[in-house]
Amino acid sequence: MLEESLLQLVGLLICNLSFVCCRTKVARNANMEKLRNGYLFPEISRLELEHIEKYPNAKLISLGIGDTTEPIPEIIASSMANYAHALSTADGYSGYGPEQGNKALREAIVKAFYKDLQIQDTEVFVSDGAQCDITRLQLLLGSKVTIAVQDPSFPAYIDSSVIIGQAGDEGGSGRYGSIEYMKCGPENNFFPDLATTSRTDVIFFCSPNNPTGHAATREQLELLVKFARDNGSIIIFDSAYSSYVQDDNCPRSIFEIPGSRQVAIEISSFSKFAGFTGVRLGWTVVPDELLYSNGFPVIHDFNRIVSTCFNGASNVAQAGGLACLSSQGFKAVNSLIDYYMENANVLGEALSSVGLQVYGGANAPYIWVHFPGSNSWDVCKHILEKTHIITVPGSGFGPSGEEFLRISAFGHRECILEATARLKTLFL
Repeated sequence: MLEESLLQLVGLLICNLSFVCCRTKVARNANMEKLRNGYLFPEISRLELEHIEKYPNAKLISLGIGDTTEPIPEIIASSMANYAHALSTADGYSGYGPEQGNKALREAIVKAFYKDLQIQDTEVFVSDGAQCDITRLQLLLGSKVTIAVQDPSFPAYIDSSVIIGQAGDEGGSGRYGSIEYMKCGPENNFFPDLATTSRTDVIFFCSPNNPTGHAATREQLELLVKFARDNGSIIIFDSAYSSYVQDDNCPRSIFEIPGSRQVAIEISSFSKFAGFTGVRLGWTVVPDELLYSNGFPVIHDFNRIVSTCFNGASNVAQAGGLACLSSQGFKAVNSLIDYYMENANVLGEALSSVGLQVYGGANAPYIWVHFPGSNSWDVCKHILEKTHIITVPGSGFGPSGEEFLRISAFGHRECILEATARLKTLFL
Protein backbone atom coordinates (compact mmCIF):
# COMPACT_ATOMS: atom_id res chain seq x y z
CA MET A 1 0.00 0.00 0.00
CA LEU A 2 2.85 2.40 0.93
CA GLU A 3 4.67 1.56 -2.29
CA GLU A 4 1.53 2.24 -4.32
CA SER A 5 1.03 5.61 -2.60
CA LEU A 6 4.63 6.60 -3.30
CA LEU A 7 4.24 5.67 -6.96
CA GLN A 8 1.10 7.78 -7.18
CA LEU A 9 2.92 10.72 -5.57
CA VAL A 10 5.86 10.40 -7.96
CA GLY A 11 3.46 10.22 -10.88
CA LEU A 12 1.67 13.33 -9.70
CA LEU A 13 4.95 15.21 -9.35
CA ILE A 14 6.04 14.18 -12.84
CA CYS A 15 2.69 15.27 -14.23
CA ASN A 16 2.95 18.66 -12.50
CA LEU A 17 6.52 19.16 -13.70
CA SER A 18 5.44 18.33 -17.23
CA PHE A 19 2.64 20.87 -16.94
CA VAL A 20 5.02 23.56 -15.69
CA CYS A 21 7.56 22.90 -18.45
CA CYS A 22 5.03 22.52 -21.25
CA ARG A 23 5.08 25.22 -23.90
CA THR A 24 2.79 25.98 -26.80
CA LYS A 25 4.16 26.61 -30.28
CA VAL A 26 2.73 30.16 -30.30
CA ALA A 27 5.35 32.92 -30.42
CA ARG A 28 5.01 35.88 -28.12
CA ASN A 29 3.78 39.08 -29.73
CA ALA A 30 7.07 40.81 -30.56
CA ASN A 31 5.52 44.18 -29.84
CA MET A 32 4.88 43.21 -26.22
CA GLU A 33 8.60 42.62 -25.85
CA LYS A 34 9.23 46.24 -26.84
CA LEU A 35 7.35 47.69 -23.87
CA ARG A 36 9.97 49.24 -21.61
CA ASN A 37 8.51 48.44 -18.19
CA GLY A 38 5.23 47.63 -16.54
CA TYR A 39 2.45 50.16 -17.13
CA LEU A 40 3.19 53.25 -15.03
CA PHE A 41 0.28 53.30 -12.60
CA PRO A 42 0.42 49.63 -11.52
CA GLU A 43 4.11 50.29 -10.90
CA ILE A 44 3.16 53.15 -8.58
CA SER A 45 0.65 50.88 -6.82
CA ARG A 46 3.41 48.29 -6.33
CA LEU A 47 5.68 50.97 -4.85
CA GLU A 48 2.87 51.97 -2.50
CA LEU A 49 2.27 48.39 -1.32
CA GLU A 50 5.98 47.83 -0.69
CA HIS A 51 6.08 50.99 1.42
CA ILE A 52 3.07 49.90 3.47
CA GLU A 53 4.77 46.57 4.17
CA LYS A 54 7.92 48.41 5.26
CA TYR A 55 6.07 50.99 7.38
CA PRO A 56 2.78 49.33 8.45
CA ASN A 57 2.05 52.00 11.06
CA ALA A 58 2.72 55.03 8.86
CA LYS A 59 -0.20 57.09 7.60
CA LEU A 60 0.44 56.93 3.88
CA ILE A 61 -1.06 59.71 1.72
CA SER A 62 -1.58 58.93 -1.95
CA LEU A 63 -1.17 61.89 -4.29
CA GLY A 64 -0.08 59.60 -7.08
CA ILE A 65 -2.40 57.66 -9.38
CA GLY A 66 -5.04 60.39 -9.55
CA ASP A 67 -8.05 58.40 -8.38
CA THR A 68 -11.02 60.45 -7.19
CA THR A 69 -11.79 60.24 -3.49
CA GLU A 70 -15.04 62.08 -2.73
CA PRO A 71 -18.38 60.23 -2.67
CA ILE A 72 -20.54 60.27 -5.77
CA PRO A 73 -23.42 62.72 -5.14
CA GLU A 74 -26.49 61.03 -3.71
CA ILE A 75 -28.79 61.98 -6.59
CA ILE A 76 -26.47 60.15 -9.01
CA ALA A 77 -25.85 57.09 -6.85
CA SER A 78 -29.59 56.79 -6.18
CA SER A 79 -30.34 56.83 -9.89
CA MET A 80 -27.95 53.93 -10.45
CA ALA A 81 -29.29 52.05 -7.43
CA ASN A 82 -32.89 52.49 -8.56
CA TYR A 83 -32.04 51.35 -12.07
CA ALA A 84 -30.19 48.31 -10.75
CA HIS A 85 -33.08 47.39 -8.45
CA ALA A 86 -35.56 47.72 -11.31
CA LEU A 87 -33.62 45.01 -13.15
CA SER A 88 -35.13 42.56 -10.65
CA THR A 89 -38.61 43.31 -11.99
CA ALA A 90 -40.29 42.23 -15.21
CA ASP A 91 -41.07 45.81 -16.21
CA GLY A 92 -37.66 47.20 -15.26
CA TYR A 93 -35.43 44.53 -16.73
CA SER A 94 -33.31 45.42 -19.75
CA GLY A 95 -30.60 43.49 -21.56
CA TYR A 96 -28.36 44.58 -24.40
CA GLY A 97 -28.65 48.20 -25.39
CA PRO A 98 -27.30 49.92 -28.49
CA GLU A 99 -23.52 49.48 -28.78
CA GLN A 100 -23.29 53.22 -29.48
CA GLY A 101 -25.02 54.06 -26.20
CA ASN A 102 -28.39 55.10 -24.85
CA LYS A 103 -29.86 57.73 -27.19
CA ALA A 104 -31.07 59.87 -24.28
CA LEU A 105 -27.55 59.93 -22.82
CA ARG A 106 -25.99 60.75 -26.19
CA GLU A 107 -28.41 63.66 -26.54
CA ALA A 108 -27.63 64.82 -22.98
CA ILE A 109 -23.87 64.73 -23.66
CA VAL A 110 -24.35 66.93 -26.72
CA LYS A 111 -26.51 69.38 -24.79
CA ALA A 112 -24.12 69.57 -21.82
CA PHE A 113 -20.74 69.64 -23.56
CA TYR A 114 -21.22 70.55 -27.24
CA LYS A 115 -23.98 73.14 -27.30
CA ASP A 116 -23.73 75.29 -30.45
CA LEU A 117 -20.76 73.22 -31.74
CA GLN A 118 -22.69 71.39 -34.49
CA ILE A 119 -22.20 67.99 -32.84
CA GLN A 120 -25.05 65.53 -33.43
CA ASP A 121 -25.98 62.77 -30.97
CA THR A 122 -25.35 60.24 -33.77
CA GLU A 123 -21.68 61.30 -33.71
CA VAL A 124 -21.37 60.41 -30.01
CA PHE A 125 -20.35 56.88 -28.97
CA VAL A 126 -20.83 56.08 -25.27
CA SER A 127 -18.19 53.77 -23.82
CA ASP A 128 -16.74 52.30 -20.64
CA GLY A 129 -14.11 55.03 -20.40
CA ALA A 130 -11.65 57.12 -22.36
CA GLN A 131 -8.72 54.75 -21.86
CA CYS A 132 -10.68 51.89 -23.45
CA ASP A 133 -11.54 54.17 -26.37
CA ILE A 134 -7.85 54.97 -26.90
CA THR A 135 -7.30 51.28 -27.59
CA ARG A 136 -10.38 51.02 -29.83
CA LEU A 137 -9.11 53.98 -31.85
CA GLN A 138 -5.73 52.31 -32.20
CA LEU A 139 -7.49 49.20 -33.49
CA LEU A 140 -9.41 51.41 -35.91
CA LEU A 141 -6.28 53.16 -37.22
CA GLY A 142 -4.09 50.06 -37.48
CA SER A 143 -0.37 49.44 -37.33
CA LYS A 144 0.65 51.35 -40.47
CA VAL A 145 -0.13 54.90 -39.34
CA THR A 146 2.49 57.24 -37.91
CA ILE A 147 1.77 59.04 -34.65
CA ALA A 148 2.87 62.08 -32.68
CA VAL A 149 2.47 62.55 -28.93
CA GLN A 150 3.06 65.37 -26.50
CA ASP A 151 6.16 64.81 -24.41
CA PRO A 152 5.35 64.36 -21.57
CA SER A 153 1.97 62.69 -22.11
CA PHE A 154 -0.44 60.10 -20.75
CA PRO A 155 1.43 56.78 -21.16
CA ALA A 156 -1.49 54.86 -22.71
CA TYR A 157 -0.98 56.65 -26.04
CA ILE A 158 2.58 55.37 -26.35
CA ASP A 159 2.05 51.92 -24.85
CA SER A 160 -0.95 51.20 -27.08
CA SER A 161 1.11 52.38 -30.06
CA VAL A 162 3.87 49.95 -29.13
CA ILE A 163 1.45 47.03 -28.70
CA ILE A 164 -0.28 47.55 -32.05
CA GLY A 165 3.02 47.94 -33.89
CA GLN A 166 3.23 51.64 -34.73
CA ALA A 167 6.11 52.63 -32.47
CA GLY A 168 9.18 50.97 -33.93
CA ASP A 169 12.14 50.05 -31.73
CA GLU A 170 13.08 51.72 -28.48
CA GLY A 171 16.26 53.68 -29.04
CA GLY A 172 17.71 53.64 -25.54
CA SER A 173 16.76 57.24 -24.75
CA GLY A 174 13.25 56.38 -23.66
CA ARG A 175 11.95 57.18 -27.15
CA TYR A 176 10.60 54.85 -29.81
CA GLY A 177 12.01 55.39 -33.28
CA SER A 178 8.72 55.72 -35.17
CA ILE A 179 6.97 58.07 -32.74
CA GLU A 180 7.22 61.83 -33.13
CA TYR A 181 7.76 63.29 -29.65
CA MET A 182 6.47 66.87 -29.40
CA LYS A 183 8.28 68.44 -26.47
CA CYS A 184 5.93 70.43 -24.25
CA GLY A 185 7.68 72.13 -21.35
CA PRO A 186 7.99 75.46 -19.57
CA GLU A 187 10.39 76.72 -22.24
CA ASN A 188 7.68 76.59 -24.93
CA ASN A 189 4.64 77.22 -22.73
CA PHE A 190 3.79 73.51 -22.84
CA PHE A 191 2.89 73.65 -26.53
CA PRO A 192 4.96 72.01 -29.28
CA ASP A 193 6.98 73.92 -31.84
CA LEU A 194 4.93 72.87 -34.85
CA ALA A 195 7.41 74.48 -37.25
CA THR A 196 9.90 71.73 -36.34
CA THR A 197 7.36 68.92 -35.88
CA SER A 198 7.35 66.24 -38.56
CA ARG A 199 4.13 65.35 -40.33
CA THR A 200 2.37 62.26 -38.91
CA ASP A 201 -0.94 60.60 -39.68
CA VAL A 202 -2.25 60.91 -36.12
CA ILE A 203 -1.61 63.46 -33.36
CA PHE A 204 -2.52 62.53 -29.78
CA PHE A 205 -3.19 65.71 -27.86
CA CYS A 206 -4.51 66.02 -24.30
CA SER A 207 -5.84 69.31 -22.90
CA PRO A 208 -5.83 69.96 -20.02
CA ASN A 209 -2.71 67.88 -20.20
CA ASN A 210 -2.04 64.88 -18.02
CA PRO A 211 0.54 65.15 -16.43
CA THR A 212 1.53 68.83 -16.71
CA GLY A 213 -1.90 70.32 -15.97
CA HIS A 214 -1.52 72.81 -18.82
CA ALA A 215 -4.68 73.75 -20.73
CA ALA A 216 -4.02 74.83 -24.31
CA THR A 217 -5.22 78.28 -25.24
CA ARG A 218 -7.58 78.99 -28.10
CA GLU A 219 -4.67 80.39 -30.15
CA GLN A 220 -2.61 77.25 -29.54
CA LEU A 221 -5.43 74.93 -30.59
CA GLU A 222 -6.07 77.03 -33.70
CA LEU A 223 -2.42 76.42 -34.64
CA LEU A 224 -2.83 72.70 -33.97
CA VAL A 225 -5.95 72.42 -36.15
CA LYS A 226 -4.28 74.37 -38.96
CA PHE A 227 -1.25 72.10 -38.70
CA ALA A 228 -3.47 69.01 -38.96
CA ARG A 229 -5.43 70.42 -41.89
CA ASP A 230 -2.25 71.42 -43.75
CA ASN A 231 -0.79 67.93 -43.25
CA GLY A 232 -3.94 65.86 -43.66
CA SER A 233 -3.57 64.46 -40.14
CA ILE A 234 -6.14 63.31 -37.58
CA ILE A 235 -6.07 64.77 -34.06
CA ILE A 236 -7.12 62.43 -31.24
CA PHE A 237 -8.10 65.05 -28.67
CA ASP A 238 -8.33 63.81 -25.07
CA SER A 239 -10.59 66.15 -23.09
CA ALA A 240 -10.99 63.97 -19.98
CA TYR A 241 -10.16 66.92 -17.70
CA SER A 242 -12.03 69.61 -19.63
CA SER A 243 -14.51 70.24 -16.82
CA TYR A 244 -11.64 71.53 -14.68
CA VAL A 245 -10.81 74.40 -17.04
CA GLN A 246 -11.25 77.77 -15.34
CA ASP A 247 -9.79 80.03 -18.05
CA ASP A 248 -12.27 81.20 -20.70
CA ASN A 249 -9.44 81.40 -23.26
CA CYS A 250 -8.81 77.67 -22.94
CA PRO A 251 -11.37 75.66 -24.96
CA ARG A 252 -12.97 72.65 -23.32
CA SER A 253 -13.45 70.91 -26.66
CA ILE A 254 -11.40 70.79 -29.84
CA PHE A 255 -14.67 71.36 -31.70
CA GLU A 256 -14.70 74.97 -30.48
CA ILE A 257 -12.00 75.54 -33.10
CA PRO A 258 -13.24 76.24 -36.67
CA GLY A 259 -12.28 73.53 -39.14
CA SER A 260 -11.74 70.87 -36.47
CA ARG A 261 -14.65 68.68 -37.58
CA GLN A 262 -12.66 67.65 -40.65
CA VAL A 263 -9.53 66.63 -38.70
CA ALA A 264 -10.42 65.65 -35.13
CA ILE A 265 -11.84 62.93 -32.92
CA GLU A 266 -12.53 63.73 -29.26
CA ILE A 267 -12.48 61.28 -26.36
CA SER A 268 -13.78 62.17 -22.91
CA SER A 269 -14.90 60.63 -19.66
CA PHE A 270 -17.12 60.76 -16.60
CA SER A 271 -14.25 59.40 -14.48
CA LYS A 272 -12.76 62.63 -13.18
CA PHE A 273 -15.78 64.79 -14.04
CA ALA A 274 -18.19 62.81 -11.84
CA GLY A 275 -16.04 60.44 -9.78
CA PHE A 276 -16.83 57.50 -12.08
CA THR A 277 -13.31 56.02 -12.00
CA GLY A 278 -14.80 52.75 -10.76
CA VAL A 279 -18.22 53.06 -12.41
CA ARG A 280 -16.64 53.34 -15.89
CA LEU A 281 -18.34 55.62 -18.40
CA GLY A 282 -17.00 57.79 -21.20
CA TRP A 283 -17.62 58.80 -24.79
CA THR A 284 -15.97 59.50 -28.12
CA VAL A 285 -17.11 61.99 -30.76
CA VAL A 286 -16.40 61.15 -34.42
CA PRO A 287 -17.74 63.86 -36.77
CA ASP A 288 -19.44 62.89 -40.01
CA GLU A 289 -17.07 65.16 -41.99
CA LEU A 290 -13.91 63.32 -40.90
CA LEU A 291 -12.80 61.34 -43.98
CA TYR A 292 -10.01 58.96 -44.89
CA SER A 293 -7.77 59.77 -47.85
CA ASN A 294 -10.13 57.80 -50.11
CA GLY A 295 -13.13 59.84 -48.96
CA PHE A 296 -14.68 57.11 -46.79
CA PRO A 297 -16.18 58.45 -43.50
CA VAL A 298 -14.17 57.44 -40.43
CA ILE A 299 -17.37 57.28 -38.35
CA HIS A 300 -18.57 54.23 -40.30
CA ASP A 301 -15.43 52.27 -39.45
CA PHE A 302 -15.52 53.34 -35.80
CA ASN A 303 -19.12 52.23 -35.60
CA ARG A 304 -18.00 48.85 -36.98
CA ILE A 305 -15.21 48.62 -34.39
CA VAL A 306 -17.62 49.45 -31.56
CA SER A 307 -20.24 47.01 -32.83
CA THR A 308 -17.65 44.23 -33.15
CA CYS A 309 -15.54 44.76 -30.02
CA PHE A 310 -18.01 46.17 -27.52
CA ASN A 311 -21.50 45.33 -26.30
CA GLY A 312 -22.20 48.81 -25.00
CA ALA A 313 -21.60 50.57 -21.70
CA SER A 314 -23.31 49.27 -18.59
CA ASN A 315 -26.98 50.28 -18.51
CA VAL A 316 -26.57 51.05 -14.80
CA ALA A 317 -23.58 53.33 -15.48
CA GLN A 318 -25.50 55.09 -18.25
CA ALA A 319 -28.36 55.75 -15.84
CA GLY A 320 -25.78 57.40 -13.60
CA GLY A 321 -24.47 59.41 -16.56
CA LEU A 322 -27.96 60.75 -17.26
CA ALA A 323 -28.29 61.74 -13.60
CA CYS A 324 -24.93 63.55 -13.79
CA LEU A 325 -26.23 65.66 -16.65
CA SER A 326 -29.54 66.56 -15.01
CA SER A 327 -29.66 70.12 -13.65
CA GLN A 328 -29.32 68.96 -10.04
CA GLY A 329 -26.70 66.32 -10.81
CA PHE A 330 -24.61 68.70 -12.91
CA LYS A 331 -24.57 71.20 -10.06
CA ALA A 332 -23.49 68.48 -7.63
CA VAL A 333 -20.58 67.20 -9.73
CA ASN A 334 -19.35 70.73 -10.35
CA SER A 335 -19.19 71.19 -6.59
CA LEU A 336 -16.80 68.23 -6.49
CA ILE A 337 -14.69 69.83 -9.21
CA ASP A 338 -14.51 73.03 -7.15
CA TYR A 339 -13.41 70.95 -4.15
CA TYR A 340 -10.56 69.29 -6.04
CA MET A 341 -9.46 72.59 -7.58
CA GLU A 342 -9.25 74.12 -4.11
CA ASN A 343 -7.04 71.16 -3.18
CA ALA A 344 -4.84 72.01 -6.17
CA ASN A 345 -4.60 75.60 -5.02
CA VAL A 346 -3.58 74.54 -1.50
CA LEU A 347 -0.88 72.21 -2.83
CA GLY A 348 0.42 74.69 -5.38
CA GLU A 349 0.73 77.53 -2.88
CA ALA A 350 2.45 75.30 -0.32
CA LEU A 351 5.03 73.98 -2.77
CA SER A 352 5.70 77.45 -4.19
CA SER A 353 6.20 78.80 -0.68
CA VAL A 354 9.24 76.55 -0.17
CA GLY A 355 10.87 77.74 -3.38
CA LEU A 356 9.85 74.99 -5.78
CA GLN A 357 8.84 75.85 -9.35
CA VAL A 358 5.24 74.76 -9.75
CA TYR A 359 3.15 74.42 -12.93
CA GLY A 360 -0.42 73.29 -13.52
CA GLY A 361 -3.15 73.33 -10.90
CA ALA A 362 -4.97 76.30 -12.42
CA ASN A 363 -7.03 74.42 -15.03
CA ALA A 364 -6.47 70.80 -13.98
CA PRO A 365 -6.20 68.76 -10.77
CA TYR A 366 -2.48 68.08 -11.23
CA ILE A 367 0.58 69.94 -9.97
CA TRP A 368 3.75 69.60 -12.07
CA VAL A 369 6.79 70.33 -9.89
CA HIS A 370 10.33 70.90 -11.14
CA PHE A 371 13.39 69.48 -9.37
CA PRO A 372 16.27 70.68 -11.59
CA GLY A 373 19.06 68.21 -12.24
CA SER A 374 17.30 65.35 -10.47
CA ASN A 375 16.19 61.85 -11.39
CA SER A 376 12.42 61.87 -11.01
CA TRP A 377 12.23 58.30 -9.65
CA ASP A 378 14.85 59.18 -7.03
CA VAL A 379 12.88 62.25 -5.95
CA CYS A 380 9.65 60.24 -5.84
CA LYS A 381 11.24 57.56 -3.63
CA HIS A 382 12.93 60.17 -1.42
CA ILE A 383 9.64 61.95 -0.75
CA LEU A 384 7.93 58.63 -0.07
CA GLU A 385 10.63 57.54 2.37
CA LYS A 386 10.74 60.84 4.26
CA THR A 387 7.07 61.89 4.22
CA HIS A 388 5.05 58.73 3.42
CA ILE A 389 3.50 60.54 0.42
CA ILE A 390 3.04 58.82 -2.94
CA THR A 391 3.66 60.94 -6.05
CA VAL A 392 4.40 60.01 -9.68
CA PRO A 393 7.84 60.48 -11.32
CA GLY A 394 7.64 62.66 -14.41
CA SER A 395 9.83 60.35 -16.50
CA GLY A 396 6.97 57.85 -16.42
CA PHE A 397 5.15 60.18 -18.82
CA GLY A 398 8.00 60.49 -21.31
CA PRO A 399 11.64 61.63 -21.56
CA SER A 400 10.78 65.31 -21.11
CA GLY A 401 9.18 64.47 -17.77
CA GLU A 402 12.57 63.86 -16.19
CA GLU A 403 13.30 66.29 -13.32
CA PHE A 404 9.55 66.65 -12.63
CA LEU A 405 6.97 65.08 -10.33
CA ARG A 406 3.23 64.93 -10.86
CA ILE A 407 1.25 65.49 -7.68
CA SER A 408 -2.47 64.80 -7.70
CA ALA A 409 -5.01 67.09 -6.06
CA PHE A 410 -7.51 64.26 -5.69
CA GLY A 411 -7.83 63.58 -1.98
CA HIS A 412 -9.74 64.33 1.18
CA ARG A 413 -9.06 67.87 2.37
CA GLU A 414 -7.54 66.74 5.66
CA CYS A 415 -5.09 64.52 3.73
CA ILE A 416 -4.17 67.40 1.42
CA LEU A 417 -3.50 69.70 4.38
CA GLU A 418 -1.45 67.03 6.13
CA ALA A 419 0.52 66.41 2.94
CA THR A 420 1.34 70.09 2.52
CA ALA A 421 2.58 70.25 6.13
CA ARG A 422 4.85 67.24 5.58
CA LEU A 423 6.20 68.54 2.28
CA LYS A 424 6.91 72.00 3.69
CA THR A 425 8.79 70.40 6.59
CA LEU A 426 10.86 68.31 4.15
CA PHE A 427 11.80 71.18 1.82
CA LEU A 428 12.17 74.09 4.21
